Amino acid sequence: MMKIVVAGGKHEADFIVKMFKEDHHQLIVINQDRKFAEYISENNNISVFPGDPTKAYTFEDAEVHGADVVIALSEKDTDNYVTCITAKTKFDVKKCISIVRNPKNVEIFRRLGIETVISSTYMLGQIIRNEASMKNIARTLSLEEEKIVVIEVEIEEDYALVDQSLKKIQFPKNVNISCIFRDPHVIIPKGDTMIRANDKLIVISTPKDQAEIIQFLQKKRK
Repeated sequence: MMKIVVAGGKHEADFIVKMFKEDHHQLIVINQDRKFAEYISENNNISVFPGDPTKAYTFEDAEVHGADVVIALSEKDTDNYVTCITAKTKFDVKKCISIVRNPKNVEIFRRLGIETVISSTYMLGQIIRNEASMKNIARTLSLEEEKIVVIEVEIEEDYALVDQSLKKIQFPKNVNISCIFRDPHVIIPKGDTMIRANDKLIVISTPKDQAEIIQFLQKKRK
């Protein structure tokens, strides 16, 4: 079980809280929008600290010390940067994840010490633009100047992965299955999630590993 801090954000924060709560992690939720803090609290039956996550005293009151990860979701990139740096330098948080609205800030944030930086706006635009090709058996989508690759693979009936649970599959390194399209549903995978024929796997990896990953996913049963 991890200690996870969700700082700022609105509906994306609500989604992440719901997802991690299902996995029974320890959640600390901080939101300076009091009305939305109440919404998240009521919608997820969880306590929410109505405070500014860029302020050290808010983290102090929320007992953030030693958290495994802080996820910074505020609307302003600078607020997310301050949130992450405060968490790392003053509260011994092990890892910080920050969204940025401006894709140009991705490299800047990384150079300034934020381990994981996600430009959700850029990613969303690329996915929408390429939706017409969703039926391709395998395609790759380069993000953030080719530092991240999103791979889509449709699982055919004779693939070795069919009817296997994720926790029993020995995946190559640097692979993360972010979601599974199983018409008409979108599944956020867990360890016991089974892969079925005709599933579309959305996989995040690095460019150098994509060929190996595609080959692994498309391996057929002997």
